[in-house]
Amino acid sequence: MSGCIITIDAMGTQKSIAEQIIAGNADYILSLKDNHPTLHQQVKNWFEMAQSLNFKDVDVSISQRVEKGHHRIENRTVYTVPVSQLPALHEQNQWAGLTTVVMVVRKIQHWNKTTHEVQFYITSLDSDANKIGSAIRQHWGIENSVHWTLDVTFHEDESRIRSMHSPQNFALLRRIALNALDRETTFRRSIRQKSRRAAMNDQYMVSVLAASIANYSPLL
Repeated sequence: MSGCIITIDAMGTQKSIAEQIIAGNADYILSLKDNHPTLHQQVKNWFEMAQSLNFKDVDVSISQRVEKGHHRIENRTVYTVPVSQLPALHEQNQWAGLTTVVMVVRKIQHWNKTTHEVQFYITSLDSDANKIGSAIRQHWGIENSVHWTLDVTFHEDESRIRSMHSPQNFALLRRIALNALDRETTFRRSIRQKSRRAAMNDQYMVSVLAASIANYSPLL
């Protein structure tokens, strides 16, 4: 893990995880949403104010990118600012290695509508919009590919599980299953076909489980 950049969705934005990543000599980019409402609101309010003033007297790094594909045009702007530029953040000292806050603004033009998305992150990386934006872009490229596979194989988008922590728990279980099936290489078929075989063949299920723990390396 040493030297890596770990990108994690909001459910993994936890102080203990940040601490483990820093202890492993790696860096993190953690998505910031309403799971940390006070910190999220602070960062959101600050960026809105700074943006309204065109980031006057602020040490901001900005990266802009336009991508075309899948019948849409996406304009993405990444803003990164050292935390030293902001007033003290909620429980700031409890986030190991926290160095930079990030805002990503996406304007997506579809054939029939235009949507706007704003996402915030905290990171241990220095303020470099190009580097941080590239890491976030790679994360979502992988995430989108995984999401498509999960929907096709496990019908994730059709899931009606809603109560309490059940959606997050089942999402994690689906990803564990996906990784296990992907690691099993003796049956060279699609993930869906592997899943069906594992459901009907106990011996193959054992093979999948064995492959999932082979060369297993925990976070620490």
